[in-house]
Amino acid sequence: MTGGFPRPAGRLPIVPFGPLGSLRPLDSPDSLDVLRLFRRLCTVAALFAFAALSGCSSLLWGTQQAPIVDATVMPVEPASAPVAASAPEPVESEANEGPEEPKKPKKPVVKPHKVEPPPPVVVPAPPPPPPPPPLIVLRTIERSDARALLDSQVQKPDGKVVGRAVDMIADAAGKPREMVVNLQGFLGVGDRKVNFPWGAFHFTPTAKGPPITLNPTAVPSTANKSNPLELPLLDATVERANGAKVGRVVDVLIDGNAQPQAIVLDVGGLVSPDRRTIAANWSALRFVTRDKELHPQIDLSDAQINATPPYASDKPIRAVSPAPPAQPAASAAPAVSAPPAASSAVAVSNARAVR
Repeated sequence: MTGGFPRPAGRLPIVPFGPLGSLRPLDSPDSLDVLRLFRRLCTVAALFAFAALSGCSSLLWGTQQAPIVDATVMPVEPASAPVAASAPEPVESEANEGPEEPKKPKKPVVKPHKVEPPPPVVVPAPPPPPPPPPLIVLRTIERSDARALLDSQVQKPDGKVVGRAVDMIADAAGKPREMVVNLQGFLGVGDRKVNFPWGAFHFTPTAKGPPITLNPTAVPSTANKSNPLELPLLDATVERANGAKVGRVVDVLIDGNAQPQAIVLDVGGLVSPDRRTIAANWSALRFVTRDKELHPQIDLSDAQINATPPYASDKPIRAVSPAPPAQPAASAAPAVSAPPAASSAVAVSNARAVR
């Protein structure tokens, strides 16, 4: 056998490629040609693979040269000997030193005494000025405690209405003496005004029906109506002490004990052009005789009238009285010794006046 690798004679490989699936040995000429061709192809493929690998590495990394470093020779010093410990410095004995000089005593330093200024004199603040005296005093009267007199129905004990109250007559002491009742006739025909004694009536302000009941034994008063010391109160003009007009009486408020509590004054046209009514306490009213006639008076200024809340028939009654004059400081002590009830009533009245 020429070319290739020598093979032992006793070993003949069998190639599975034969005509018609037959087996033939590798030593045949055709098999040797195939093997030679296969070897060449493998060698070419290996060369191509090596060339491809070397080309890729050059493309990726390029040509690199090894760096040239200059070598520097450093001399090595021999190991030094250990440094010997230094000997301690000799301490000079006290014997060599001379005797110490006595120290001079220091003079005490006397600091100058700081004189503190005297504390400032605190001047007490002046007391606040006293509040202004109240302008008016108001008293609240509940609607269940008093009833208007004018046009109130008058009935008999059996409940039959006989007329209406139209006026009240008072004397110089301010006590009611008579009531004028308009007795009704038939369909308004035969109506007449009759005076009955004030004690002939019973007042029930809280009743839903007629508030005034006439006693069955009541007898009309005599026809002597020229007494100058009695005054029909309705439509009477109330004045001040100097004669200036305050208002006109339009109604009287009576409680369950048949005592007048307040009067209703029409002050419109006197203080303001608008019609306005206020309630004034009966105790603030006084009666004076002038020209042989009774004249009701009350000391209410224009400012006090303007400060008084208006009178309304569906609201609690706020009856006004002039505020008492301010007392001087000398008479303040007796005022403190007043009864507690009286002082509390004045305080409440002042608070209501402020509101």
